[in-house]
Amino acid sequence: MREGLLKGWQKVRNWLKPDPEFREYRLRCPDGKGSHRMAYRLWGDPGNPRVLVCVHGLTRNSHDFDFFARSLARHYRVVCPDVVGRGQSDWLADKAAYAIPQYVSDMLVLLARLDVEQVDWLGTSMGGLIGMALAALPDSPIQRLVLNDVGPVISRTSLQRIATYVGQPLHWDTLEAAGAYFRNICAPFGALEPGQWQHLIQHSLVQGADGSWRFSYDPDIAQPFRSAYLLQDVELWSLYEAIHCPVLAIRGAKSDLLTQEVWRAMGERGPRARLAEIPGVGHAPTLMDESQMRLVRDYLLGA
Repeated sequence: MREGLLKGWQKVRNWLKPDPEFREYRLRCPDGKGSHRMAYRLWGDPGNPRVLVCVHGLTRNSHDFDFFARSLARHYRVVCPDVVGRGQSDWLADKAAYAIPQYVSDMLVLLARLDVEQVDWLGTSMGGLIGMALAALPDSPIQRLVLNDVGPVISRTSLQRIATYVGQPLHWDTLEAAGAYFRNICAPFGALEPGQWQHLIQHSLVQGADGSWRFSYDPDIAQPFRSAYLLQDVELWSLYEAIHCPVLAIRGAKSDLLTQEVWRAMGERGPRARLAEIPGVGHAPTLMDESQMRLVRDYLLGA
């Protein structure tokens, strides 16, 4: 019994031990009610002028990029923020501000903190929309853009699917029950390894004071999402066509958010993105698998 307890404690110690490859920071950003703090993780040499910003999806957080950031930390200063309302970042007082304009404003503050004129940008889903908005600005700070399963048209079908769980007041008595629910709604991620599922679950759930488990985001991020985006497809072609930097558009072959028709059109319109499709995956590729990571690394590093 004592041996079992020692092994269990060693696992806890290993889990708590800080990873020397990254640092954690917080910065203050303005909003309509005052200000809030946004957390971000930095991998690699803090003085490296070559910067890659990786931004997660609607209900996700910066830990989604832990595997990928580690793989590129020798080449880039990799910066992974928790978009406000998610992960370790503050929750907004004005729930209606959970939208792209506030997120873009926060990212501009982040870029000022990093003291760089240009960055490469990798955005999954919502993170890609933020990247598109920044890349479409005059004198944009983005020099290369990777869009992971998102584009200028977001299907109503996918939005309605996401609405079935985002922002719901869900709590579970055990981590096992919460993890089972998480794996069910995230089944489109594809056939992940057990350790990859464990990593995502560990960083997607938090335990409350009453001992129950919930998702690590403000449920009210769903308020503007539900009021604005459920009745029809969201079309952003004018935004996409204002982008002038090189673009890599990745699509999960089973994605219901980025249709094959829209994805192919992204290669013909606006910046004429380079196209790549990942088989066996829906919305969205996690970029945790080595083949997926290699696809993005080769593009960014010019292989």
